Amino acid sequence: NYRERNMNTLIIKPATDTKGSGRIVSRLGIERRADVVATDKEDLYVVIEKQHREKDPVHCVLVDEAQFLTYDQVDQLFKVAVIQNIPVICFGLRTDFLLNGFEGSARLLLMAHSIEELKTICKCGQKAIANGRKIGNRFVFEGAQVAIEGEADVEYESLCARCYYKYKKEYEETNGIED
Repeated sequence: NYRERNMNTLIIKPATDTKGSGRIVSRLGIERRADVVATDKEDLYVVIEKQHREKDPVHCVLVDEAQFLTYDQVDQLFKVAVIQNIPVICFGLRTDFLLNGFEGSARLLLMAHSIEELKTICKCGQKAIANGRKIGNRFVFEGAQVAIEGEADVEYESLCARCYYKYKKEYEETNGIED
């Protein structure tokens, strides 16, 4: 919408998201180059202020994979929205494959002016609330919080709570893990 009206959007993705290199890649196959691939040390307020002042004015900031932002970066984006009066729209996951929160997501949930859920459905047809991690086409429930889809045979699948716990139980039984 912003581009249709010849308004400048600044697209940011955290460097943690190595999928697509410097591009944002959707599951639908849509790709777009990120204007900023931010390390966890970058001050996003400064980056956006500099872009807004020295180049084209920024009318909106879009952040993909916002769960990978740091606590401080979320606060910096909040300041952009409030002090610079630039809309900031973030897209990301609330929880990881173990249903634990991400640092960026937790802070965003506290600081956001508004939250809109993009609904996804499980293969059973129910509302998906979890992201199941698959390695080698099998669900896993152990490992590091961050594993990027497409790397090391990692895939993710949206799951409803019932299917999530069904696959978790199967995993635990197969691997001799007690609840």
